[in-house]
Amino acid sequence: MAGLAEIANAAGVSISTVSRVLNRRAGVNEATRRRVLEVLGELPYSPRGLGALQRTGVIGLLVPELSNPIFPAYAEALETRASLAGYSSLLCNTRSEGWALREEEYVRMLLARGVEGMVFVSPEITNVEAGGETYYSRLLADGVQMVFVNGGAPGLDVPDVTVDEQVAGYLATRHLVELGHKRIGFVCGPARSLPTRLKRAGWAAALEEAGLSADENLVAHAPYGAEGGAAAMATLLDSAAAPTAVICSSDHMALGAMRESHRRGLTVPTQMSIVGFDDIPLAAYCTPALTTLAQPIAEMARAAVDELVQRLTPGGRRSSGTYSRVFRPRLVVRESTAPPAP
Repeated sequence: MAGLAEIANAAGVSISTVSRVLNRRAGVNEATRRRVLEVLGELPYSPRGLGALQRTGVIGLLVPELSNPIFPAYAEALETRASLAGYSSLLCNTRSEGWALREEEYVRMLLARGVEGMVFVSPEITNVEAGGETYYSRLLADGVQMVFVNGGAPGLDVPDVTVDEQVAGYLATRHLVELGHKRIGFVCGPARSLPTRLKRAGWAAALEEAGLSADENLVAHAPYGAEGGAAAMATLLDSAAAPTAVICSSDHMALGAMRESHRRGLTVPTQMSIVGFDDIPLAAYCTPALTTLAQPIAEMARAAVDELVQRLTPGGRRSSGTYSRVFRPRLVVRESTAPPAP
């Protein structure tokens, strides 16, 4: 791994400028900042150097956003478990314009601050096409210890702890099938997203099992969030064969879908049944209360932190091969689902 002087020389700037970029301080123009970051991407920096990793008692927690309550919930559970293991945490919110670069920026910052390891919640690799593993492969080659939560890639030797997204899609759809729905849509996130692809596979499996068609016209992609959920729901409602029920990639998208249904004069659940995913606190208190799939956040956080701590502890047991734990989501039936109107 490169030192400050080597980074500065490659970028054509002073060592103090590199330091300001690493520590996200003012006084560096955008063009210079990006040039330094590009060099950092090619010559990863560590103030400690390989083979000289000191015990700092600090780990990094990287989440994609904080506006969706599921991610603060994960951050809290991870921080609590890390504290019990004797580690302090640095929390980074990586969602912004130019998301992939932002995640890399935070990783460099965390390394500069001497973190011992990192937990990535929904890492960027879950939202890129095949072949996007180079950045993480470099970190692994440099000896960085990582654990992924709800993300990962078969080609990377990174432990991952995940909820079974395919089972989530299946359970949500089967619940609606059992209520008697035959046209079940999917209000889903971006097509490139791995969780979206897995949930869609579960949705299709449940429909096919029931002898129903997994019609492409029953799927609408949109950005994650309430606004995206409303947009995707509008697309489905404008289609020739509008659904009588939908499953959604997240509770936030479900709330947007519910809002769009109400805007069009549809009553939930008598005229439109909606199922979310995550079981955020608001799900139990919106009107009607949202049927959803709950993630076992505390259990997943415990598994992720415990695996990272084992890998950081000298002489500690390390799971053989690529460690992977898959947790089953739990269907929580509330008031937003009902049999279709006669």
